[in-house]
Amino acid sequence: ERIGQDSSYEQEGKVQFVIDAVYAMGHALHNMHKNLCPGKVGLCPKMDPVDGVELLKYIRNVNFSGIAGTPVTFNENGDAPGRYDIYQYQIRNSTPEYKVIGQWTDHLHLKVESMLWPGGGSQLPSSICSLPCKPGERKKLVKGIPCCWHCERCDGYQYQLDEFHCKRCHFNERPNENHTSCTPIPIIKLEWSSPWAVVPVFIAIVGIIATLFVVITFVRYNDTPIVKASGRELSYVLLTGIFLCYATTFLMIAEPDLSTCSLRRIFLGLGMSISYAALLTKTNRIYRIFEQGKKSVSAPRFISPASQLVITFSLISLQLVGVCIWFIVDPSHSVIDYEDQRTTNPHFARGILKCDISDLSLICLLGYSMLLMVTCTVYAIKTRGVPETFNEAKPIGFTMYTTCIVWLAFIPIFFGTSQSAEKVREEGGAGASVSLGMLYMPKVYIILFHPEQNVPKRKRSLKAVVTAATMSNKFSQKGGFRPNGEAKSELCENLET
Repeated sequence: ERIGQDSSYEQEGKVQFVIDAVYAMGHALHNMHKNLCPGKVGLCPKMDPVDGVELLKYIRNVNFSGIAGTPVTFNENGDAPGRYDIYQYQIRNSTPEYKVIGQWTDHLHLKVESMLWPGGGSQLPSSICSLPCKPGERKKLVKGIPCCWHCERCDGYQYQLDEFHCKRCHFNERPNENHTSCTPIPIIKLEWSSPWAVVPVFIAIVGIIATLFVVITFVRYNDTPIVKASGRELSYVLLTGIFLCYATTFLMIAEPDLSTCSLRRIFLGLGMSISYAALLTKTNRIYRIFEQGKKSVSAPRFISPASQLVITFSLISLQLVGVCIWFIVDPSHSVIDYEDQRTTNPHFARGILKCDISDLSLICLLGYSMLLMVTCTVYAIKTRGVPETFNEAKPIGFTMYTTCIVWLAFIPIFFGTSQSAEKVREEGGAGASVSLGMLYMPKVYIILFHPEQNVPKRKRSLKAVVTAATMSNKFSQKGGFRPNGEAKSELCENLET
């Protein structure tokens, strides 16, 4: 078999390495002979026999072009350098083929312009398992593959602590826009320009003006029968309580600090206590007078104006004692509440500056006012049969019934919403409006627009009135002379005078 250019013989691919190995030995012997036997032909004594260790040094130092045109050299370990052809599987014109795109000889030689990527593009893809995480994201490593990870965003109130961890911000902080650090949560308070403040302030101003108008009217017509019959001293006490209920609105809207919070504690329930104490004293007086009239003709004790004031202020003093104990047990101060407005989205989180008044403290504070109100309502029910012209018994009854309804509606609002102190302010204003409207506006209307009705009826002594009341009760048990207690009304309407 002949080997030639035109023959069909195909040489084994490894033969070139055998030829290069023979040439490497030949170049090494030639260089060794040149150095050890200069100018001589054949072996000289230094190469007879040949020293294999010395020959190895010459083999490792050869450098020539091999049969394939590639350089033949050896490294310090005696290994031939790697030489590789790099192919890429490509489809061109629907024909798949492996195309040489580079070589490796000590370092990489690539023909990037000859490379193709999925989709037919020539843009070089990223040669990484995972892309770098964005700011505010942590790396979650893939188990068993340390150079691959998933990026997880630090959500909620967390920020990026380091490359692999997120940490929750402090209770008074929130993460910034990209969750790389924490910033203080903005602090808000009820502003005077807020709709939640404008409406209550408007109602309070109207209520204060109406209260002052009633007080001025009563002072101006202080000696008229209607004013006298209403119990002037207790009326002024009651109007003071109504005024405080309205005025407390301004304390509830003012910026919370030590003085504001202290005044809130004092006046939050004081206005209602003054109002209900005065009403309770009035209804109790009426009840005792008519109960006494059933038993004897002697007047009951402690029905004079001075006695009524002492009783009223004694009831009010209990409220003040409770507030003083509260100050001792828990001194007043303002706090910033970060939980009430802690929304799911940290961007909308706010801290609320408010007074440190808990719901339990409010319940204890208002419990006394509610006790006065319930007791007053009980007496109002007991005196419901008293003539409506007698000492405003029936208007007080209607006032207490309405107030109870308002409070019953207020209880679920109190426990079902936040900022209970604000709800108490609204409740106090509603109760004050009921008392002012039902008890005093009809009297002012008669005093100003129907003065002909503001005249004294027949005057009788207290003894005569009590006796008449007793007789009236006896007659009423037998059926009564007149319907609807008119006989009783005629006899008893001037007891105050």
